[in-house]
Parts: sequence; C-alpha cells; structure tokens
Amino acid sequence: MAGVSASDIQAHLFHEGRLYESYRLFGAHQTEQDGRQGFRFCVWAPHAKEVRIAGTFNGWSGVLHQMEKRHQEGIWELFIPGIGEGELYKYEIVTAASETKLKADPYAFFSEVRPKTASITYQLAGYPWGDRKWQKKKKQKAVYEKPVSIYELHVGSWKKKADGRFFTYRELSETVIPYVKEHGFTHIELMPLTEHPFDRSWGYQTTGYYSPTSRYGEPHDLMYFIDQCHQHEIGVIMDWVPGHFCKDDHGLYLFDGMPLYEYTHEHDRENWEWGTANFDLGKREIHSFLISNALYWIEMYHIDGFRVDAVANLLYWPNRPQPEA
Repeated sequence: MAGVSASDIQAHLFHEGRLYESYRLFGAHQTEQDGRQGFRFCVWAPHAKEVRIAGTFNGWSGVLHQMEKRHQEGIWELFIPGIGEGELYKYEIVTAASETKLKADPYAFFSEVRPKTASITYQLAGYPWGDRKWQKKKKQKAVYEKPVSIYELHVGSWKKKADGRFFTYRELSETVIPYVKEHGFTHIELMPLTEHPFDRSWGYQTTGYYSPTSRYGEPHDLMYFIDQCHQHEIGVIMDWVPGHFCKDDHGLYLFDGMPLYEYTHEHDRENWEWGTANFDLGKREIHSFLISNALYWIEMYHIDGFRVDAVANLLYWPNRPQPEA
C-alpha cells in the first residue's frame, strides 16, 4: 500500500466524492523517495494556515517537519525519510485563528491504546491470508440462499482474564470460534472495532475509522482472527457507524479549526442525544472518506458485510429533538 504524491486526478476525484480508495493516498504510507525509505504523510485540512507533523521521531516538535500544501483545496503532504513502523505521530495544525491543535490522523491504520491518542505508523501489507477457499465460496453462492444465524459479539466484554485484562484478537479466536461453531451460528457480528476513546461506548463513538482498536492487539492480529473464522466456515460482519462521531479533541471534530467532517450549522451538526457530531453527508469529500472506509474493511480485513448503526439518525436527523433552553 505504498502512498504516492497526490495527483491532480486523485485530488479531483476526492473532491468529487469518487476517490473510493482514498486510504491509499491519505494517511501515513511506507514508501521510498530518492533512494531513501521512509513514510509519506497526506492529510486534508483546507482551513489550516499551516500543517506540521509532530512525533517521536522529532521530539514532538512539528516545526521540524512542515507539510506542503499541494492543492488549493487543502491537501497537505510530506515525505519523512528514515522513519519506520511503530513511530507515534499527530498532525500539528495551525488554524485560521492562529491556534495550534494536535490531531490524530483520520486515516491512521493503528493507534495508541487509550487513554493515549497518538496515531502509529504501520504497514498493513504482509499478513499471510489463508481464507482463499472461503473467498472462492462466497463468489460462487450468495449467502442469503441458505439460513443465516448471526452471533453478535463485543470483543471487550465477551470474556476477560482473571485480572480483568482483555483477551487479544488472537486469544479470542481459540475460544469464540469453537463456541460459535458449537451453537450452530453461521456468522459473527463484531460490534464496532474502530478506534474509540471510551470503553463503555462499545465502539459506537469513533475517533479512528481506519484504525482497528489497539485494546486487543495490532491490525495483523485482527486479520488473524477474521482469517481463522473464515477457515472455520464462519462469516464476519462488522458494525459500522457512518452517521456520527465523538467530539474528543484529538479526533475529527473541528479538525482544522472549523467544521470539516461535520455540518457547519449547529442544528445539523450537534447530536444532542449522544453528545456526538453528525457527518456532513452532503459534502463530497465525506463521501470519499466513508465509501473508502467501507471498501477498506472489505479489502484489507476481508470483512463479509456490515450492520449499519443508527440508520434512523441518518434518515431523520433534521427532526431530532433539540435540547431545552
């Protein structure tokens, strides 16, 4: 998944809402430039005066790595040679009001374990998938042609260790899969595994849409769990929350100092019931972000389908009750 510099056609498609693999452009990608290995960073921040990258590789001093605004619509890029996997980083954004905000990468593939909030450089390629038979079977026969029985699973509370620690993705595969098979289920529905700050939200208030939560291990560990499910003839569905996101400072909310991923007007933006912000679903860049996200989970993690959360909020949000004055 080597990232490349944003071409004019990629920028055009992104702003048209048709860059359906935008995760291959945005975020942090290991690549080579001028014979040197490193990571290329790319972020959308159209309202920012400056964007810098702060991380463990520069003592969290963003002034050492200032990004270049490659397109007037606000796509910023920078290649940093010499850094590898496992580096912590954030975007240091100087807003139009000259305030400085530290933001996690909206397209990060991996994140710190909460309550820490930095993004982590990670190379997704390299997992040796063993579910070719399952993938072939899916193409040959539609799943709805026979009975489907779905087991809903919250990874963090299905089972815990004696000391209260979570089981990892790999450890759970040894217990969940036999249980599901024994009880005759055909599919597992994973409650949201996108990165989120609060355990009790169960993942329904997300900060990292491209980052499987690090509570239970690394991205390759989740790939292993899904791979094992497929090898045991179990499909995997994931809860997906494309309507709203949480408002934690390091996340998407007011990303570059102004509404960007969310609606501009308060009535449309604020989801008072849940304390979240609604995605601006009329903005074409958000179309690129969300459609790419669904395809990302299918392509990179072999997810078989989605259960879309809070559909009523997507359809009827203009009629939501407002808080009392």
